Parts: sequence; C-alpha cells; structure tokens
Amino acid sequence: MAEIDARLREEVHLLGELLGHTISTQLGDEFLDKIERIRKSAKAGRRGSAAGAEQLTSTLGDLGDDELLPVARAFNQFLNLANIAEQQHRVRRRRAGEPEPFELRVLDELLERLLAAGQGSDELARQLGRLDIELVLTAHPTEVARRTLIQKYDAIAAQLTALDHSDLLPTERERIAQRLQRLIAEAWHTEEIRRSRPSPVDEAKWGFAVIEHSLWQAVPQFLRRADQSLQAATGLRLPLEAAPIRFASWMGGDRDGNPNVTARVTREVLLLARWMAADLYLRDVDNLAAELSMQQASDELRAQVGDSAEPYRALLKQLRERLRETRSWAQQALSADVAPSTAVLRDNHELLAPLQLCYQSLHACGMGVIADGPLLDCLRRAATFGLFLVRLDVRQDSSRHAAAMSEITDYLGLGRYAEWDEEARLSFLQRELDNRRPLLPNDYRPSADTAEVLATCREVAAAPAASLGSYVISMAGAASDVLAVQLLLKEAGLRRPMRVVPLFETLADLDHAGPVIDRLLGLPGYRARLHGPQEVMIGYSDSAKDAGTTAAAWAQYRAQEELVRLCREHQVELLLFHGRGGTVGRGGGPAHAAILSQPPGSVAGRFRTTEQGEMIRFKFGLPDIAEQNLNLYLAAVLEATLLPPPAPEPSWRAMMDRLADVGVKAYRGVVREHPQFVEYFRQATPEQELGRLPLGSRPAKRREGGVESLRAIPWIFAWTQTRLMLPAWLGWEQALGQALQGGDAELLKSMREQWPFFRTRIDMLEMVLTKADANIAALYDERLVEPSLQALGAQLRDLLSQACAAVLELTGQSRLLAHNQETLESISVRNTYLDPLHLLQAELLARCRQREQAPESPLEQALLVSVAGIAAGLRNTG
Repeated sequence: MAEIDARLREEVHLLGELLGHTISTQLGDEFLDKIERIRKSAKAGRRGSAAGAEQLTSTLGDLGDDELLPVARAFNQFLNLANIAEQQHRVRRRRAGEPEPFELRVLDELLERLLAAGQGSDELARQLGRLDIELVLTAHPTEVARRTLIQKYDAIAAQLTALDHSDLLPTERERIAQRLQRLIAEAWHTEEIRRSRPSPVDEAKWGFAVIEHSLWQAVPQFLRRADQSLQAATGLRLPLEAAPIRFASWMGGDRDGNPNVTARVTREVLLLARWMAADLYLRDVDNLAAELSMQQASDELRAQVGDSAEPYRALLKQLRERLRETRSWAQQALSADVAPSTAVLRDNHELLAPLQLCYQSLHACGMGVIADGPLLDCLRRAATFGLFLVRLDVRQDSSRHAAAMSEITDYLGLGRYAEWDEEARLSFLQRELDNRRPLLPNDYRPSADTAEVLATCREVAAAPAASLGSYVISMAGAASDVLAVQLLLKEAGLRRPMRVVPLFETLADLDHAGPVIDRLLGLPGYRARLHGPQEVMIGYSDSAKDAGTTAAAWAQYRAQEELVRLCREHQVELLLFHGRGGTVGRGGGPAHAAILSQPPGSVAGRFRTTEQGEMIRFKFGLPDIAEQNLNLYLAAVLEATLLPPPAPEPSWRAMMDRLADVGVKAYRGVVREHPQFVEYFRQATPEQELGRLPLGSRPAKRREGGVESLRAIPWIFAWTQTRLMLPAWLGWEQALGQALQGGDAELLKSMREQWPFFRTRIDMLEMVLTKADANIAALYDERLVEPSLQALGAQLRDLLSQACAAVLELTGQSRLLAHNQETLESISVRNTYLDPLHLLQAELLARCRQREQAPESPLEQALLVSVAGIAAGLRNTG
C-alpha cells in the first residue's frame, strides 16, 4: 500500500486512540472494552464471520437503556474523526516525488489541451476571465452537525496539518498530541444534536460562517493559482475585476413550504450579510493599513490624499471609516428603519476604487511585489463577494402567487384568476404589466397569505439590486407563472430588471419546459423586460422522486437540449440553474464529471448550481478543500464551454428513451402503485422519526399525506439510513436488465465509453450501489416491519441485487468499484463503525416505537445521534 495511505491510517488510528482515552476517562476501561468488542465483532462480521456477526447482535441487544446513548456517541464521534482525517489527507503536504492532487492539476492540464486543440491564447484568457459561475448555498435539512462541533472539527484538522511535518521535534509533536486530546475531549463532552430547530436566520449565519472561516481565504488562493496557471500557459493575466466564481444563497430567501421564512426574515438576512461583509473588509483594510507604510505614490493617489507622508495609509483610513459607518448602519437597521448616511458604501465601485488605486500606484512606483500580496487578495475578495457577501435568491411556490392573484382579481371584481385558462391569464397579466397605474388601491387589505407575498415583493423592490440574485418559482408550469411574479414585483414598486426564474421539477414539467419558455420568449412585452440571459432552473430532486433517476436524468437532459435550441432561435442567452442535492438520488455526485456530462451548448461560459446541506461543509468547510473544489468547477465549466461533449447518436437516444420508459414504469410500479409500499416505508425506515430531528428550519413535509407529500430530502435521507438507497437506483434494475437481456450489451457499452452523460450516470449508480447494503436493510425489516409487509422488503432487496448484477455486467467487473480501490477501502473502514450504528438504530427505533418517549429522553437522544452518525459515515446523505 502507498505510503500516503499509511499516513492516513496512522492519523485515523491516532484520533481513535485519543477518542478511546477520552471515553475511558469518563466512563471507565470496562465500557471502553465493550466498545472495542463491538468494533471487533463488527469487523469480523464484515469479513464473513458468523460468530462475529452473532456476537455483535448479542452485545448490542444486551445494552441497557443507559448505555445506548454513549455507545451511539462513540461510533458517531469516530466516524466524524475519520471524515476529518480523510479531508486532511486530500490536502496534506506532498513529499518529494508525490504528485499534486488531480484537483490542483486539472486547470493546468486543461489549458495545455485547449492550446493543443487550437485555442488562441488571447481568446482563452478572455474566456477564462469572463466565466460566470455561481454556487448557490442552501440550507436544506441534511447538515446534522452543530456549528459548535464543526468549529472543533476544524480545529482538529488544523492540528493534523501542524502534525504533517517530518522535522518536528519530540516536544512539538507532544504539544500537538495534547492539543488534539483536548479538542477531542471537548467534542466528546459537547452534545451532537441541537435541542431546537435552527431559525432561517441561524441558517444564514451558518452560511456566513463558511465564508468567514473558509471561502474568504480560499477564493484569493484559488484565483491566485488560476492566474499563475493562465500566465504559465499563455503569458496573460486574469483582470483585477475577474470573478469567475461567485456565491449566492437561499438561506433566508427560500420560503417554498417554509412558513418560517418571512419578509422580515429576508430583510434581516440581507442586513446581516452587509454587516458581515463590512466587518470582513475592515479586518483586511486594517491589516493593509499596517503593511502599506510606503511613501512613494503615483500622482493619481496623491491627488486623493494630498501631501501625506504615508499616502496609502491615508487613503485606506478613509475607506476604513466608510466601512465602519456601513457596519454601524447595518447594525442599527436590524432593529429600526434607519436611512443610510452618505458615508455608507452603496456601490461595489466605492469599495474597489481605493484598493485599485493603491494597487496601480504600487506597480507604477516599482513596488509590484508588494501590490501582488495581501492587497491583491483583498481586491479579489471585493470583486467576488462585493458589499453584500452573497446574492440572496427568493423562492416561492407558484400556487402562492396564483392564490394572491386570485384574491386580487376577485377584489377588483374581475373574477377568480385561478379559474382562468392560460390565455386569459396572459392577456390580463400583459395588459397590467404595460399599464402605468397601480393595480391595487392604497386601502386594499389582503389576507395574511397574500399580505406576506406582497411584503416579500416590497423587500425585493427596496433592496439594492446587487444584493439579490433571482426570484425562483417552484412548481412552475406555464408562462403566466413568470408574468404573475413580474406583476406582483411591479406592484411592489420594483422598477429595475430582475431575473424571474421558472423551476421545472416534475417529469411532466420537464417535458413541457420547452413550450413554456418558447411561449414566454414569444411575448413582445416580456422580451422588452428581459435584460440579460433567460434563466431556467432544472429540478433534480423532485423529478427523481416523481419518476426515478432513470427517467428523470433523461428528461433533464432533453429539457436542457430543447431550451438551448429555443433560446438560440429566439437569439436570447440561456442560463441554466441546476437544483442538485448531495446524493445521487437528487442529482448529486462529483461536480466536475456532472458538468462535463451536460448537453453540448448548455454550458456556454455560464453555470449556476445549488450546493446543499452537509455538502457545503464537506466541499467548502476548509480553505484548502474549498480551493480544490473551486478549481474543479472552474476547469469543468471552461472545458464544457470550449470543448463540449458530442451530441448523442440517434441509437443512443433511442436506447435512452427505452431505458427511461422501462425505468419510470418500474419505479412508479413500486412507489406509487404497490398497495403496501407507504406502510412498509414508514415501518422500515426512520422517516417518522426524522421529522423530529431538529435539522433545518423547514418542515419535512409540504402537507399531510403519503410519499407524494414528503420533500425529496427526507425521502432520500430515510432510505439512506437503512442502506437500501432505494430512490437512487430503483428503475435501473429493470431498464438495464431488459436491455442487456435483449441483446443491447454492446450498444450500452459504447454509450458508456463515448457519451459522458451515460458514463456519469452509470458511475454514480455504481457508487450508490456500493454504499447500499441489503443485509443491513434486512436487519431493519426483521426488527421493525410486521410480518405481512416483510415480503415487500425481500422483493426490494432482490431488485437491488438485480441492479448490482446489471451494472457489473455492463462494466465487465467482478466487483462494484473494483477500479477504485481507494474508495472501496474508505467504505470498508467506515462499515466497521457504521454496522454497530445501524443495528443500534434498528433497536432504538423498536424500543421508541414500543413505548412513548419524551423528545429529550436518553433513548430519543441516542436515536438522533445514530442518525447523525450514519449521515457522517455515508457523507452525502440528502
């Protein structure tokens, strides 16, 4: 095994030992011995030992109620420590002869390929500088770790970094070990689970913390490296104002099905973002003022500050005072409606201009080496984050807008908007959008729901344009859905352009997306109001929940192709917004491969996607990890723009049509049509209990009802906990199985070899099938499911086996992921700690269901810790 893997194993072992010492100190050696017996029997059981599996079941079954919580916590904590070690392994110092990670080499290698393919240096630099990639941070309820624990985990990672030197003195190594021991003890003695749900404002603050503690450092590092790569390849530099990757957020703006997100919350989050941005820039400017003590300056800078002995400090002190005024105003505005003074920074140019003047002066005076240090980093941050830190999107369900319009038209004596057909709606909306008079009188008193919709629109109208992203319409299905929002925004006083974005989520909506956008772009008044690209959001979660991933993936691909064609015909630029989740069942997976598998022409220098839940922490929680992931996004979007994948062959399309048709029937045949499915789902998984887990501010259900009422996240989260992973693969077993049996093996293999879209889908399917475990799922059935429903569980596990067999036949492997030993080893190590948690969770579910438990009882807490531990062990859970 490679030395680097040995280093990882050594660190995992060290963290495990330190955790064991902490547990022993609190609970005694006898309890630690019990934990070790559980671990060893789980490991033996995984290796096929019947005695080991029997001992594991017996030991866990004999645990008293008072032992369940500490046992669950022990395995949960170890899995979190393993995550930290693995993350640190990705960014550790490279020793002589060790190559840089692929994530850091990818842009260099891509630029070489592009130049070899005939791309000119000037065009390549221009394209890289004007890339428009936006990562939208969302607070979906999959982040199970508390913020206070995340901070301790980050501190543990920092100590592992400090340990990663071969020349440490024994005393230095001992100090690091002691610090690690203290941090692990602090984590152990801190509750894993929140006592109450976070508010939307809490979620927004969590997002701001990711920027403060990681992205604030990662962005300038990433851009510095991209600039160096571009210069090495072409001799050209990135412009100072280049910001190829920016950030937006749904935290505090996503009100779809979340009654806790109100207009007041949105206003508060916008002000908090301004406060945080001003505070972060103040720290930068303070440091710059301390460093830039030079006297020599350009005439332009002197004209700004006069005959100062320290001209750079004089200019930066002016900026510092304005930043302080901005921060102070934002603080006051949080509790009162206070108008900003003239000193408050309002436009990003006011922030950039003095920094650019300092930069240009230093270069003009021969001090470029100073200019290209922290000052350049601050400029890069200002170009990326601006005065508002992140652009806030607003999202609301189309039905809320339709209900508001119905109330308004009814009040005006025009009839009920909800009962009109599409033509009547469009006629009314276009007429009112072109009309200069207000739609509503001042004395109109709306219902509470309509008042909230209108209040949100007023907040949008009042906020600075640069602080907002898009207004996203969930469950959009018609052109009138977009015009209705435009009219509501106009009525609220919005006089500037804002992107109003239809989100197509279900299979039927995706299939109908092309005609809707075609109709929309054909409306003359709409084109006049459209400034910039036509943005369209593609929903991955709900389409997969509706039809299964086989049919959903193909519908998403076809919808994008049609939108590219239509926008080209209408001569309108298209921006596709991808609503992906962390799991395969919600469109998740490696971003680099996903971007390169999009239809040709769909990534034309622009790309917008959600980053959801716990994946934000795993991908962007540490600066070095964040830098790697930003590099992957940049390279993938540049490659997809300049070297797009080939269009699929007609035979490939025909095969995907057949696979999708078989897949959707197989998926819906189980999920929608099997009479016992809903009851089985609720007995076999912790779905009901997940509703009690204080993860996010949003309810787990949109409304009361069966599977159709569940949000896509808890739907997938529940199946992940039991390791059946059903939403990610159900339908593929029939689709691939029938095609292989029908003699289409060679066609499928050529599709996998030559078509990035199909290859990526199969790779993601293989990954999720590797994480699935029929034996674990069967244990949940044995303990939780009534006998009359157990046959359905056996049937689903048989379908899982068929899916595995089909993928193995297609890939020609004897074992899933046989080509990726590193990932297999990681999963294997985790299973030793996951197996006890799964068995423990099944036992806890049984005990909790047999007798009513208070929310803070030890059994209930142990159950929630088991959920958190399994989520940590499997990483991408929702």
